[in-house]
Amino acid sequence: MTQEWIETEKKMASGGQDWTRLHNLALLSGPGCPVTGLEVALINLQSSWNNARHHTEEISSDHLLVCRGQAFNITLYFRNQAFQPGLDNIIFLAETGPLPNLAKRTQAVFSLAGHHGPSPWITSLETTGATSLEVSLCTPPMVAVGQYLLNVHIESLQGPVTAYQLGEFILLFNPWCSGDAVYLDSEPQRQEYVVNDYGFYQGNKNWICPCPWNYGQFEENIIDICLELLDKSLNFQIDPATDYALRGSPVHVSRVVCPMINSNDDRGVLSGDWSENYSDGISPVEWTGSVAVLKQWHATGCQPVCYGQCWVFAAVMCTVMRCLGISTRVITNVDSGHDTDGNLIIDEYYDNTGRILESKKEDSVWNFHVCNECWMARNDLPPRYGGWQVLDATPQVSNSLYCCGPASVRAIKEGEVDLNYDPGFAFSMVNADCMAWLVAGGKEQKLHLDTNSVGNFISTKSIQSDERDDVTENCEYGEGSLQERQVFLKALQKLKPGRSQGSLQTESQTSRSMLPRDSPGSLATPSLRPSDVVQVSLKFQLLDPPNMCRDIRFVLLALNMSPQFKDLKVNLSAQSLLHDGSPLPLFWQDTAFITLSPEEAKTYPCKIPYSQYGQYLSTDKLIRISALGEEKSSPEKTMVNKITTLAYPSIMINALGAAIVNRPLSIQVIFSNPLSEQVEDCALTVEGSGLFRRHRVLIGVLKPHHRASLTLETVPFKSGQRQIQANLRSNKFKDIKGYRNVQVDFGL
Repeated sequence: MTQEWIETEKKMASGGQDWTRLHNLALLSGPGCPVTGLEVALINLQSSWNNARHHTEEISSDHLLVCRGQAFNITLYFRNQAFQPGLDNIIFLAETGPLPNLAKRTQAVFSLAGHHGPSPWITSLETTGATSLEVSLCTPPMVAVGQYLLNVHIESLQGPVTAYQLGEFILLFNPWCSGDAVYLDSEPQRQEYVVNDYGFYQGNKNWICPCPWNYGQFEENIIDICLELLDKSLNFQIDPATDYALRGSPVHVSRVVCPMINSNDDRGVLSGDWSENYSDGISPVEWTGSVAVLKQWHATGCQPVCYGQCWVFAAVMCTVMRCLGISTRVITNVDSGHDTDGNLIIDEYYDNTGRILESKKEDSVWNFHVCNECWMARNDLPPRYGGWQVLDATPQVSNSLYCCGPASVRAIKEGEVDLNYDPGFAFSMVNADCMAWLVAGGKEQKLHLDTNSVGNFISTKSIQSDERDDVTENCEYGEGSLQERQVFLKALQKLKPGRSQGSLQTESQTSRSMLPRDSPGSLATPSLRPSDVVQVSLKFQLLDPPNMCRDIRFVLLALNMSPQFKDLKVNLSAQSLLHDGSPLPLFWQDTAFITLSPEEAKTYPCKIPYSQYGQYLSTDKLIRISALGEEKSSPEKTMVNKITTLAYPSIMINALGAAIVNRPLSIQVIFSNPLSEQVEDCALTVEGSGLFRRHRVLIGVLKPHHRASLTLETVPFKSGQRQIQANLRSNKFKDIKGYRNVQVDFGL
C-alpha cells in the first residue's frame, strides 16, 4: 500500500461527501475474469473547491454544482497501480433525464484519449500521482441543465473493462461564460441579478417604496425544489425525453418555469386569489420570502400554496430563475394596463358620481403590476432582440398555458408585437391608451381618451444598492412623443392585420380628436394649457401625508382657463381599490358648487375621517378619490382622480453588535399597533437568507397604539451583505413590514 493511498484513506475517514468508495458496476469482459488491470477505489468530486469557482458555494459545499461551459476537476484513486497513458484509457459517460440519448444530447461519451470520436464534452489530464489521477471535465455551454449521473469505464491492456458510478452533479446555466446563451457581460449586474437574494419595489406613482423580500435562491434544498418543479411541468409529463433535450435553451426553460409558478393549468406552486378572503390560506401581503412558499409546495406533495398575487408570483419566479443561473430581476410597472380584447384600449366606465362601475369592467389599469425580466440570447428572433426578456407568471394570459413570455423588451419598445412570445400583451401593459366612459340614463358617453396614463415609473432594484432604478425608457418611448405614437400605431396594425395602415390612422386620429393630447380632462395629472374643448381643469392635492388612522385632508383645485364665467357642479366620491384596479363600494360622497371668474382658480377643502374609511379598506390600503365636474352652459364634463396608498408605521430592526459568521447575534425588533383599537392574533415573522431560518413569534394581543420590543437570537451562517425581513400581522391588519441590511463578516 503506497503512502498516497494511506493519506487518502485518512482523508476519507475524516468525513465529507466529496469522497466516495467505489465498487465495480460490471466486468465488461465477462463474469469470472480476474481483475488485474486498473481499478478505481475512491472518487473525490472536489465539491467545495469546484463550487467556489462556479459561484455555487452558497448552495452547497458537499454536493457538486457546476455551471456549463466551465471546467471542473475530480480526482480518481486507484486500488492497485498507477494510471499508465497509452496502456489505460478512461472513458466518461454523463447522462441526464429518464431516457438519456446521444442524439438528443442528454447523454455524452468522452475519453482522455479521445478514441471514442469527437465530443462537445472535454476531459483532460491535470495531475497524476502514484495511485491517483486528477482530471478536468468541461461541458458544452449549450448542453441541457439539470442533474447528471457520471459513470466511468476503464479500458486496460492488463485486464478487463470495468465500469464505475462516480456520482451525481447538478449543471446550471452560466452567465459568466461567453458561449452561454445567458451570458451577461457585467460583473456588477451578475452579482445583482444572479447572486443577490433580496429586494424589489411596489406601490403607485405617488408612493413607490422598497418591498422587503427574501429570494433565498441559495438556501438549503431550493435547487432540488427548482429541478422538481421542472419535472412536474406539463412539458415533462407529455414528452419527458424532448423536454430534457430542450433544457439547454433558456427560452424553453423560462417557458416551463413561468406557468409552473401559478397553478391554473398544472401542479404549479401558487394559487392566485384577489377576493380578499384568505381564510383557508395566507394573505399574499403576509409573505416575506420565496423559500417558505417553495418549501411548502414541496412538503405537501406539490399542492398549490394559498395565496399569491403578482408580486409573489414574480418574486418566486425570480428565485427559481436565479437559482438555475439565469440573470433575473423583478420589475414593477405602475399603472399597468390589462387589455383583455387586444385592441390596446383600456375601457373604464364611471357613473355620474365618478364611481368605477365594476359590472362593466373587463379591461383594467392595475395600480401596479409586478413581473420579471430575464437576460438571454434570442436566436429564435431577428438580431437585436436578445437581452432582457419579459416573463409574467401571474395567470392572466392563456394560450393553452397560463404563460406570458419571454417577450423581448426591445421588441415591446419598438412595437414588434408579432414576435415570440406574447409581446402584444406586454406592450399593452406599458403603452395602451385609456378611454373613460360616463354611463348615465342607459347611455354611454365618451369622457376622454388618455394616451399617457399607462406604464409609468417602471422600476427595479438598483445594482448593489437599495435605491430604485427607473427602467421606463427601456420599454417605451417618452409618453406623448412622436415616436411613441408611431410605435403605438405600428403595434395596432400588427395586432389587427386585416386592416390597412390608412384605416388605422384614420380611426386613431378620429378617436384622438375627442380631446387634445394634454387636455385637463386627462386621468393623469392634468395640464393647465387652454383648450377649445374643455376649459376647466380639476386637480386634487393632499394636505397631509397619507398615514393610516389619520383623517385624509385634501383640496380640489378648480381652474378656469377661459375668458368666460363658469358655474360648476362637481360630484366627489371615494372608494377603496384592490391593487389590480378592482373597486370596492363607495364610502364617501360630496357635491361642490363652484363659480369661477375668467382665469380664476379656487380650492374646495375636503376631509374623509378615519371613522368613515377605516372599515372599508382593502389589504392593499388603496383609496381612489374622484371628481366629475359639469358646467351649466356646456355638455362637456371634466374628470380627475387620485389614488392614495395609506402607510403604516414600519417595523424597526436593529442588530445589537457586530454580525460575524458562526457567532451569536442579537436582533432587536420594535413594532407597534397603529390602530386606536385593540388587535388580536398578532404574529411576527422574521427571516433573512444567511441569518435566519424563517422564525415566527406569536405575540397575541396588542393594545391601542401599544409599542413593543422583542429581542431574537440568531447565529449568522453566511457572510456578505444580508437583509433581515419582518412582517407583523393581526386580525385587523396583515402587513406591517420592516427590513434592515446587515453586513456579516468572517471571524478570525
